[in-house]
Amino acid sequence: ANGHLLPSIIPQRVNESGYYEIMAMSYAALLRTGAASGGKRLPSTSKLVIDGACGIGALKIEKFQRIFAMLRSEGCTAGIPMLQTVNFPGDGPLNDDCGAEFVQKQQLPPTIYTKAAGGLSKQYMTSYDGDADRVVFHYEDGAGKFHLLDGDKIAVLVSSFIQEELRCIDPQGTAVKCGVVQTAYANGSSTLYLKNVVRTNVVIAKTGVKFVHAAAHHNFDVGVYFEANGHGTVLFGPKFYDFVAAADARLRGTPRRDRANVALRRLRALPALVNQSVGDAMSDMLLVDAILFLRGWDLSTWAKLYVDMPSKQAKVKVADRTVISTNDNETAATAPAALQAALQSAMDATASQESSGGDGPKPRCFVRPSGTEDAVRVYAEANSQRGANGLASEAMMLVHKLCGGVGPPPQPLITNRL
Repeated sequence: ANGHLLPSIIPQRVNESGYYEIMAMSYAALLRTGAASGGKRLPSTSKLVIDGACGIGALKIEKFQRIFAMLRSEGCTAGIPMLQTVNFPGDGPLNDDCGAEFVQKQQLPPTIYTKAAGGLSKQYMTSYDGDADRVVFHYEDGAGKFHLLDGDKIAVLVSSFIQEELRCIDPQGTAVKCGVVQTAYANGSSTLYLKNVVRTNVVIAKTGVKFVHAAAHHNFDVGVYFEANGHGTVLFGPKFYDFVAAADARLRGTPRRDRANVALRRLRALPALVNQSVGDAMSDMLLVDAILFLRGWDLSTWAKLYVDMPSKQAKVKVADRTVISTNDNETAATAPAALQAALQSAMDATASQESSGGDGPKPRCFVRPSGTEDAVRVYAEANSQRGANGLASEAMMLVHKLCGGVGPPPQPLITNRL
């Protein structure tokens, strides 16, 4: 009904089938640009295994299977991986020991409930959550060690790709303002990488999709946000569409293999592939896979962009969560009055003990009241797991002491499990 308000670059989705067709065709168009720039499908990414969390998203992959089979039969594109879905509704309990939430928080591979999934490849895997609005990637290396690529890693991959393509057309990088919105839960290594290597703008927003989405919309012409749990998207503002239109007029008639022309075709495909209204595991999965294909990467190459700081999350039960308040982006406590100074002393002590030095991320912690129960959430990260656990333990004891903790004082944390 409001099609006249949409940029012409985004086809209308008239029904569910149209939605999947447009998404799949945009993904295929993005893959086809790899012919001009050395894109390739590595053997380790030839089959993508999708953990559907025993939820509704698992059923929808079949729609892509049919469209991709048609594209392959017509020779329309190369590079589309085989998709294998596991953990359908009814195979096991919803989100229980499987799915994005479990994999990201526990940093463990999902339980595979599907009985017919023997001999499963674990080189290239992704996990949705039950309603398919979150996605994370993971793999096992040759030694059987599990590796997680969470929402922070997705934000780094996507933002660096978009900025690289924009700069092929606008080398000065001044026409379109790009940036990433993170929350206080974003790993410090990812923030440092975005600022120092990707050289993009980073804004820290209050935890919650409605806050990060609004910050991406208000601060950037191209705003990327992915919470650590894999919920996120990319927003394209009016200046982006004006930029693409101007580039299209300027580059018309140039060779298709010209790098600026390739970049233009990639940028034109993105708004139809990305679901800009909400986190969409299927859309985000295809976007990530396309970028990996175009760069000739597998998950291990992507994982090596930076090393996450070890972290620890916990919570402390309190009599009344309203006694604690924070600043706008929840990175510092504003009440009780003595709490933030005490937390800062704990951070300084951890930094001194670890003596990391250099320009790397420093140990940090923050606390925030729960939105659903009388409890305070605690997050800590440091240069070692021992340091992160110790800092989280100290923060928990300070919250218990200064914020009206319930029950006995918290015990020191010794593992990285919630």
